[in-house]
Amino acid sequence: MSAVKTPAAAPAAKKPSVTGDRHRLTVIGGLAALSLDAMASVAYGPEAIVLVLALAGGTGLGFTIPVTLTIAALLAVLTLSYRQVIAAFPEGGGAYGVAKTYLGRRAGLVAGASLIVDYVLNVAVSVSAGVAALTSALPGLLPYTVWICLTVLALITGINLRGIAHSARAFIAPTAIYIGAILLVIVAGLIRTEPVTVAEHGAQARSLQTVGVLLLLKAFANGCASLTGVEAIANAVPSFRRPRIRRAQRAEVALGALLAIMLIGIAALIGKFAVAPVEGVTVLAQVTQAALGDGPLFYLVQFSTVILLGLAANTSFGGLPVLAQLLAGDNNLPHVFALRADRHVHRYGIAFLTLTSALLLVAARGDMNLLVPLFAIGVFVGFTLSQAGMVRHWVTDRPTGWRWRAALNGFGALLTLVAAVVVTASKFTEGGWLIVVTLPVTVLAMQWVNRAYTRIGERLELGRTPAPPRPRRSLVVVPVHAVNRLTRDALAAALSLGDRVVAVNVTHSEDERETRHFVEDWERWHPEVELVRLFDAHRRLAEPLIDYLRRVPETHVFVLIAEVEPEHAWQRVLQNQRGAVLAGALRRRTDTVVCRMRFRVGAHTAGAPRTGHRERPTP
Repeated sequence: MSAVKTPAAAPAAKKPSVTGDRHRLTVIGGLAALSLDAMASVAYGPEAIVLVLALAGGTGLGFTIPVTLTIAALLAVLTLSYRQVIAAFPEGGGAYGVAKTYLGRRAGLVAGASLIVDYVLNVAVSVSAGVAALTSALPGLLPYTVWICLTVLALITGINLRGIAHSARAFIAPTAIYIGAILLVIVAGLIRTEPVTVAEHGAQARSLQTVGVLLLLKAFANGCASLTGVEAIANAVPSFRRPRIRRAQRAEVALGALLAIMLIGIAALIGKFAVAPVEGVTVLAQVTQAALGDGPLFYLVQFSTVILLGLAANTSFGGLPVLAQLLAGDNNLPHVFALRADRHVHRYGIAFLTLTSALLLVAARGDMNLLVPLFAIGVFVGFTLSQAGMVRHWVTDRPTGWRWRAALNGFGALLTLVAAVVVTASKFTEGGWLIVVTLPVTVLAMQWVNRAYTRIGERLELGRTPAPPRPRRSLVVVPVHAVNRLTRDALAAALSLGDRVVAVNVTHSEDERETRHFVEDWERWHPEVELVRLFDAHRRLAEPLIDYLRRVPETHVFVLIAEVEPEHAWQRVLQNQRGAVLAGALRRRTDTVVCRMRFRVGAHTAGAPRTGHRERPTP
């Protein structure tokens, strides 16, 4: 009992976690690694509002600030809610963890599917938006749009494969420059009494009264694209340094505050300078020109925006692998997504995100306008389920102040539900139907994976204590085709593994001469091991052995396949691959334990060869 926990053992147990924290996130690192998606939305969120309200002319544009304030209020609700989610679910998962716990497994799968779709689309949209801004400044690069998109994606993937902390350090500088540039625009614009530069506006649209509430709802829904990425920090709590909950909560609050200040500030300048849509000039560019003019500071803002739009994809690389790990841990995704390499890198989650995003970029030819209609639908589904789940959490647990917390989350659930319905309805014919189809298909796929793992678990009797192991009489079968050092070592290994050893030789009627020489060599050698000769008229390798194995009386059978391990990798092309073919057939069609023994032919090898891995087919 005393050896279980001693004072001397305690420090040693803490060393791995302290060392591992070097590759985790600080508050500033969390903002740089996980908030770029939300931060970059300042470049297109206000513009999405203006594009809709401009349909009603100056009267409609006058509602820019009220709509933005409504979105900022929703942002505050989401920020406070996800701050609570971080405390309640420190293992990460965000909307998936909340929905699974308080709304049921199926609701959790819907939330998980919506987050997966949103993360993939975020990468494609962010990369294509950044490249679009670049090709707008340098039109000569337009024919190479797809290749530039894939290059940027490869660069971000490479950085993330070195660890999330490494990516955070790499992105701190561009994030700080971008935030500083936007705040500079806001402060300078609020100080000025008139714009430095005024863009020429086109003809105004019709009166607001012809569209009324529907126009405001659509503007609100479009502007809610600014909220994508708010949940990423709650999804990736395990990526933070200790104390993880406190650091993640601080990062979430900092993100909410910065995003709200920038959105409201830009909206105020839109109203102050009467900014309206202009062909070929973004709303942010117009606001920057009005506040700072066309000098070097204007290009600083534009260039930092281009970089951040391209890097905003990093939010997905920080959030999706952690979410995929949780889904895999619940048997809803293949368990390979739960594997983690050095520096806390989820390589398979990163690889999945890279491949799916690359396919989207190639299919859309790097055109941002083809991808944007698909964006943000899924995230509002996750928002709604997360808010509804937190309402259930407060009502069930009833801590101090649970009523106002439940009311806050309930109001947030209502707003995000309205946004989800409006966005889906308005974008349905523009490609939104793909998301409506993809979400249930993804949920069905995860249910299929879960059922498969359930069947495997039942076969393995998981959760039950098995009977004590008892030795069984075993048979070791060794396929042989010649008498040599490899055969001798294989039989020696087999004699140490089983109670009965049988050497099996498969021959063909046309190989009479080779068969006769083999039998003569075997009799001359006389290894005191039973030899079974099998004849096959079709020169098949596996079928005769499989038929023999089905007739043996032993229930515990090993098949030991001896193979030569070449000294150099290129020498593998010289091998006939007989062992691999035979092992594959035995795994698929029998319940035998397959052992592949490697005989190294390097000059340094003087001892006995290694017995390779034992393989038994999984159910």
